[in-house]
Amino acid sequence: MRSSDWYLTDDVDEFLARAGEFLCSRPGPHVMQSTWAERVRARGAEAYGTGVPVFGMLERGGEVQATCYRLPPRGYGLSPLTPEQADSLAAHLADLGHPLPSVSADHDTATAFAEAWQRRTGATPRLRDTRLCLYRLGTLTPPDPMPAGRGRALGEQDLEETMFWCAGFAEAVGEDVTVDAATWAGTRFADKAYTLWETPDGTPVSVAGLNPLIGGQMQVDVVYTPSHLRGHGYAGAVTAEVSRAALAAGARDVVLFADLSNPTSNALYQRLGYVRLSDWSGYDFSATAAS
Repeated sequence: MRSSDWYLTDDVDEFLARAGEFLCSRPGPHVMQSTWAERVRARGAEAYGTGVPVFGMLERGGEVQATCYRLPPRGYGLSPLTPEQADSLAAHLADLGHPLPSVSADHDTATAFAEAWQRRTGATPRLRDTRLCLYRLGTLTPPDPMPAGRGRALGEQDLEETMFWCAGFAEAVGEDVTVDAATWAGTRFADKAYTLWETPDGTPVSVAGLNPLIGGQMQVDVVYTPSHLRGHGYAGAVTAEVSRAALAAGARDVVLFADLSNPTSNALYQRLGYVRLSDWSGYDFSATAAS
């Protein structure tokens, strides 16, 4: 496979026009490609302070067979690739002299690319400790019984409360981001719809976020219960609420990521009807031998 089969562009509209049908063909595995392309299209790369985005396509015979994207200073995110496709992408990026701090994708793809990048550049890959599992909703099965209380959707008038919960989530997972009024518009949290689970007296105890509908798919992203409130079923209740809302909004596919090191959350999502699609990994790279 030729490295020249890959085409890179900083024009997100061109990327979506050429690769949109391919992305929709496997919405689950392509969730990160679709999500970030749509964010850049809707809000502009400058909203994230990341520099010029790069989107890539592998085209053969007039058909897109794979994609990639990068929002600097982050590394590349990849659609599922065969070892041959991963090697051709590594060759193309190496020929262009593109710096590459990291890569993330389904585990097999990330590993194949990391090995190819090491061969091509001499960079040493290091597998990240945090590994994720991508789930797709099958038949939604809400908790039975549900904990006492109700779900409440947060609106524009609830921005302060929304930022409070997102800041708590970011701190809990070690995400390096400041969430306040000055930074909110540039965070990945700003384009989600949020639902709180509240106890009968109105006390908020858990939150879940939902990304916009993209290509018939919605992603549950941000599920958080403060540590002192866990063990009461609140996370299951609020996740069921947003999953139901996604289906009501017309989503054909509902997906989410879970940390593989957390057996409690993985078991919870499976009880709710989520089915494992693939494991997800990231590799960080040392400086290349050439550098």
